Amino acid sequence: MKKYGRKDAKDFAREHLRGIWAAALTPFRPDDLALDEAGFRANLRHWSGALGIDGVFVAGKQGEFFSLSVAERKRSFELAVEESEGGRFGTILSCSDQNLDTVIELARHAQDIGADYIVVHAPVLHFVHDRDETLYEYYRHIGEQVDIGIALWSHPDSGYLMSPELCARIAELPTVVAIKYSVPREMYARLTRLAGDRLIVSTASEEEWLDNILELGWQVYLCSSPPYLLQTAEDRRMRRYTDLAFAGRAEEARALRDSLEPVRRALKETRPGGKPQAAQKYWQELLGQVGGPVRRPMLPLTEAEKAAIREAFAGCGLGGTAQAAQ
Repeated sequence: MKKYGRKDAKDFAREHLRGIWAAALTPFRPDDLALDEAGFRANLRHWSGALGIDGVFVAGKQGEFFSLSVAERKRSFELAVEESEGGRFGTILSCSDQNLDTVIELARHAQDIGADYIVVHAPVLHFVHDRDETLYEYYRHIGEQVDIGIALWSHPDSGYLMSPELCARIAELPTVVAIKYSVPREMYARLTRLAGDRLIVSTASEEEWLDNILELGWQVYLCSSPPYLLQTAEDRRMRRYTDLAFAGRAEEARALRDSLEPVRRALKETRPGGKPQAAQKYWQELLGQVGGPVRRPMLPLTEAEKAAIREAFAGCGLGGTAQAAQ
């Protein structure tokens, strides 16, 4: 089921890894906390159909991968790939893990079932301070085990940030195609300049997405939950401002982007710091999507927290008169 060979990975990504890609939350059934396969399928269909989302990032931090068994992670991969058949949307499957054997096992499974790409975040490196050679060899080794395109992922949760220079070096590897670079803007702007066509650079900040299209020439939002939390079937402002930006209609895009600020505030200001997945899943439910509970170690919302989210949701204008700007 391979879609391309090693030497074609970068070209394939440059052509196809475009637009708005969302990081999926993983729905669990309320009764037994098992993976809600039907709910996950329903969300994928809604996101790619009604919301116009171009691709999905599966089993990442938003998806509580740390609470999923390897078998469950593989099953979530399979569900996403099955729903993407016919080119409905792209798939990038998170194989991140502290155990390298698990990373490679998941990467091989993703490749075998026909996923588009995998993503592997930089590992926690206890006691290691001179990290660059360790990280280069880490990604080189993974790339030798599979032919599928690899997206790097550097974020503060690893305890460090990969430098733009290191990322550009790793981008020389033939199957390294992209990076989700959760760093300050000056760092990802520098990497964009350093790496050129060798690496597709993106970050999870929706607030910065428009400026990154217009000022840095970015081609993909890769990725977090805003694409399905800021939009409804009747109010697709993120989709619309993205398309306007790609078409060079900057002022129209900025006006539409700015009109979403009340929705962004409602989401952020009611999200308890220790309960990001629970808050977003509840927001999903208010939108008519499948949210469901979280698994430990994550904590559920209190009734007071739910009430605050409901109030903010009701007043944020999502799906209301601002949709006329579409």
